[in-house]
Amino acid sequence: MREALRGGRPINKILMSKESNSGPLQEIFALARGKGILVQKVEKQGLNKFVSETSHQGVIALVSPKAYVAVEDIIEAVQPGEEPFLILLDEISDPHNLGAILRTADAAGAHGVIIPRRRSAPLTPTVAKSSAGAIEYVPVARVANIAQTIETLKKRGIWLIGADAGGQELYWDVRLDGPLALVIGGEDKGLGRLVKEKCDILVRLPMSGQVNSLNASVAAALLAYEVVRQRRKALEHAGVSHS
Repeated sequence: MREALRGGRPINKILMSKESNSGPLQEIFALARGKGILVQKVEKQGLNKFVSETSHQGVIALVSPKAYVAVEDIIEAVQPGEEPFLILLDEISDPHNLGAILRTADAAGAHGVIIPRRRSAPLTPTVAKSSAGAIEYVPVARVANIAQTIETLKKRGIWLIGADAGGQELYWDVRLDGPLALVIGGEDKGLGRLVKEKCDILVRLPMSGQVNSLNASVAAALLAYEVVRQRRKALEHAGVSHS
């Protein structure tokens, strides 16, 4: 465990037994906190369900199936002539939704996905399976604060388009062919207040039925493909061929 922490292994969370307080565990706790990794104290039986057939010595690391990247790495990887296209997720807690959004991001040509470190589904085997392999191709950044990340993106000239039921505009009436990031809220409460305030514009999906919201991954797919549609249309107007 200590070697994994020192070596920079991508760790989602560390579970530590409440009953254990040895020197090595305290060292692991300090290393994890220093790297911003969430450490959760649990009952010993809570650890046993993860490794029922193996001795865990009072501590377990939940490891990501893929390494996270930095937000700057995603932006710097955008090819010359392309406009940045990112998807920010504000507390998406369902790993199946996260996997589905990664699949959409890959299909729609998004340059990367950004998730918060806390109150969000991390990259897990369930996410990987739900993404149908897209996890291998879509860079994912994990940040301490989504609102601060929005400010960083704004400084890079990227517009933040938030999906919200109270949005001023229907999503297809807003120009989405420039450098932008779609911001999708969590399954239960949508966008957080501060995140909503920091978006440049809030857009809504037309809802005619009795249910007043769509699944987060469905909303992300609709908005992502409107970005694709508008970008293709802009290229056609500019006389640029595309595949």
